Amino acid sequence: MQPIRKILIAVKNPDRRRHAVADKAIRLAKTLGASVEFFHAIAEPVFGEVQPLTGTSLQDIRREALALRQKRLDKIVERARGLGVKAEGSVEWDFPPHEAIVRRAVRVRADLIIAECHEGARRQWLMRLTDWELLRSSPVPVLLLKSGRPWRRKIVLAAVDPGHAHAKPSRLDSLIVEKGQQLSNALRGKFHLMHAVYPSAFGITFVDPAVDGITLAAIYEQQKATARTEFGEFADTAKVPRKRRHLVERDPETGIPAVAKAVRADVIVMGAVSRSGIKRLLIGNTAERVLSSIPCDVLVVKPAHFEKRVSTASRGMRVVAPVPLMPLPI
Repeated sequence: MQPIRKILIAVKNPDRRRHAVADKAIRLAKTLGASVEFFHAIAEPVFGEVQPLTGTSLQDIRREALALRQKRLDKIVERARGLGVKAEGSVEWDFPPHEAIVRRAVRVRADLIIAECHEGARRQWLMRLTDWELLRSSPVPVLLLKSGRPWRRKIVLAAVDPGHAHAKPSRLDSLIVEKGQQLSNALRGKFHLMHAVYPSAFGITFVDPAVDGITLAAIYEQQKATARTEFGEFADTAKVPRKRRHLVERDPETGIPAVAKAVRADVIVMGAVSRSGIKRLLIGNTAERVLSSIPCDVLVVKPAHFEKRVSTASRGMRVVAPVPLMPLPI
């Protein structure tokens, strides 16, 4: 099991007076015995003709913005060091934010990315484009924190799919359990395992309308029995006690949040496979679909040898042409 030695903590807004999510990440790093790097990407565009108007060059803007953000980030670094965590901070001009975070994580060889996920009305996730794209593009595990509230029950729930629906890499379930147990052991908490059984027998009717209801029901029950057997064997291999195994006959989008609420989980560990094109339209991504309804933080892991789709080179400052005050003549 690969230990978590380096954590990259993405700071969305260094100007905040309170950094509850960062404090939560610091506590986790101390528990894991990991060092941290607080990272902030300045992604705001700068108008290309500011110097004639203000007398300030782009180089001046770049330098002053970096210095200001770094100064504010250093305060969080000092807080971490005061708690006995080895910490540093870095600020870069780079865009878009999710690519900047991935680039930095890969560059410093981080074992985990911790990012804040915005919370909307009624305590549901308010996912922004940066959050979605970070999950899709990062080869490094991503822990999305919903709030700064500490984990009191220390219950970690791992959602697996031993049947490997939609050709999901078979090793991914083992990685999900590995990361979940690693976190649970560090927290001295309890590890739970679940599988949402969602037989696809009803899809046969679209292929062969002649299939009768009795045959369809038989296929449906057979698939459920197979799923139960596969889940039981997988849970035995993972050495999960029977009272901490949860098999629900629901689709993952509703089954995972339901089990999380029932066991009062602090963290859900899931796997994500980045898809594109027609596969995304037909299949989607379970991790993305359930995020709108899960009641806790979520750790998303990727299969081994996940292809990084983010360029290595930083894009630097984003300079855009100014918007004309008057419409241009045709």
